[in-house]
Amino acid sequence: MAEKTKKTNAARLLDQLHISYELIAYEVDENYLGAEHTAQVLGEPIEQIFKTLVLRGDKTGLFVCVIPGADEVDLKKAAKVTGNKKVEMIHVRELLPLTGYIRGGCSPIGMKKALPTWMHQTLTRYDYVFCSAGQRGLQFRLAPQDLLTAAHATLADLVVE
Repeated sequence: MAEKTKKTNAARLLDQLHISYELIAYEVDENYLGAEHTAQVLGEPIEQIFKTLVLRGDKTGLFVCVIPGADEVDLKKAAKVTGNKKVEMIHVRELLPLTGYIRGGCSPIGMKKALPTWMHQTLTRYDYVFCSAGQRGLQFRLAPQDLLTAAHATLADLVVE
């Protein structure tokens, strides 16, 4: 890659924490921002591509779930682990003002305001995982434990079986 990739706030945060990572840039298809596309372009298993979802609970307010790319968040499980009765995904138009990130580029690291974060328990099955580095077309490749540490996250069962 001839051009140097500009560091995102999330990358600078990992640098401050002395966490080792690789920044991987890829071609973005604006019409298809899903993790399946990312896995395909990177040539990596979809189970190792983690997507960041922002939800709102009726008792606790905003929180983050990070789940494998092909999976769907189980709202009942998310409510239970976060201490809510009811949770819902935030509207896409709320994402940028609340997190500082846009759809397809939302990282669990370096949001405007630190939000309670849960990551699906399969994260630790792998030597490395991928998650958004804070902009479309840019992924982190890093160790699962480093991702947990950087995002101050807790492991939980979060997906629809």
